[in-house]
Amino acid sequence: MEIKILGTGCRKCNTLEANVRKAIESFEEDIKVIKISEIGEIMSYNVLITPSLVIDKMLVASGKVSTVAEVTEMIKGKLND
Repeated sequence: MEIKILGTGCRKCNTLEANVRKAIESFEEDIKVIKISEIGEIMSYNVLITPSLVIDKMLVASGKVSTVAEVTEMIKGKLND
Protein backbone atom coordinates (compact mmCIF):
# COMPACT_ATOMS: atom_id res chain seq x y z
CA MET A 1 0.00 0.00 0.00
CA GLU A 2 1.15 3.50 -0.78
CA ILE A 3 -0.11 6.61 1.01
CA LYS A 4 0.68 10.07 -0.29
CA ILE A 5 0.30 13.26 1.70
CA LEU A 6 -0.18 16.19 -0.66
CA GLY A 7 0.78 19.55 0.78
CA THR A 8 3.28 22.36 0.61
CA GLY A 9 4.66 21.91 4.11
CA CYS A 10 2.17 23.96 6.13
CA ARG A 11 1.32 23.12 9.73
CA LYS A 12 -1.83 21.23 8.68
CA CYS A 13 0.12 19.18 6.15
CA ASN A 14 2.69 18.25 8.78
CA THR A 15 -0.07 17.30 11.22
CA LEU A 16 -1.69 15.06 8.61
CA GLU A 17 1.64 13.36 7.97
CA ALA A 18 2.09 12.74 11.70
CA ASN A 19 -1.45 11.31 11.91
CA VAL A 20 -0.80 8.99 8.97
CA ARG A 21 2.46 7.74 10.45
CA LYS A 22 0.73 7.12 13.79
CA ALA A 23 -2.15 5.27 12.08
CA ILE A 24 0.10 2.88 10.16
CA GLU A 25 1.80 1.75 13.36
CA SER A 26 -1.17 -0.50 14.08
CA PHE A 27 -0.85 -2.42 10.79
CA GLU A 28 1.53 -5.23 9.95
CA GLU A 29 1.21 -4.65 6.19
CA ASP A 30 3.93 -2.94 4.20
CA ILE A 31 2.68 0.66 3.95
CA LYS A 32 4.83 3.26 2.23
CA VAL A 33 4.27 6.94 3.12
CA ILE A 34 5.31 9.60 0.62
CA LYS A 35 5.04 13.35 1.13
CA ILE A 36 4.40 15.31 -2.06
CA SER A 37 5.10 19.04 -1.87
CA GLU A 38 5.67 19.93 -5.54
CA ILE A 39 2.72 22.00 -6.79
CA GLY A 40 2.71 20.39 -10.24
CA GLU A 41 2.43 16.90 -8.81
CA ILE A 42 -0.25 17.99 -6.33
CA MET A 43 -2.24 19.50 -9.21
CA SER A 44 -2.03 16.20 -11.11
CA TYR A 45 -4.48 14.84 -8.54
CA ASN A 46 -6.93 17.68 -9.30
CA VAL A 47 -6.47 18.93 -5.74
CA LEU A 48 -7.32 22.56 -5.10
CA ILE A 49 -7.00 22.53 -1.31
CA THR A 50 -4.29 20.93 0.81
CA PRO A 51 -3.62 18.94 2.82
CA SER A 52 -4.92 16.00 0.83
CA LEU A 53 -4.54 12.28 1.23
CA VAL A 54 -4.12 9.68 -1.51
CA ILE A 55 -4.22 5.95 -0.80
CA ASP A 56 -3.19 3.62 -3.61
CA LYS A 57 -3.66 6.33 -6.27
CA MET A 58 -7.15 7.28 -5.03
CA LEU A 59 -7.85 10.68 -3.49
CA VAL A 60 -9.61 9.93 -0.18
CA ALA A 61 -9.52 13.30 1.62
CA SER A 62 -8.89 16.88 0.63
CA GLY A 63 -8.72 20.18 2.46
CA LYS A 64 -8.75 18.73 5.96
CA VAL A 65 -6.55 17.13 8.55
CA SER A 66 -7.83 13.59 8.92
CA THR A 67 -7.50 12.21 12.44
CA VAL A 68 -5.53 9.09 13.31
CA ALA A 69 -8.85 7.21 13.68
CA GLU A 70 -10.10 8.42 10.29
CA VAL A 71 -6.86 7.42 8.56
CA THR A 72 -6.96 4.02 10.27
CA GLU A 73 -10.49 3.44 8.95
CA MET A 74 -9.46 4.51 5.44
CA ILE A 75 -6.57 2.05 5.49
CA LYS A 76 -8.82 -0.75 6.78
CA GLY A 77 -11.29 0.00 3.99
CA LYS A 78 -8.58 -0.21 1.35
CA LEU A 79 -7.20 -3.44 2.78
CA ASN A 80 -10.68 -5.00 2.65
CA ASP A 81 -11.25 -4.03 -1.00
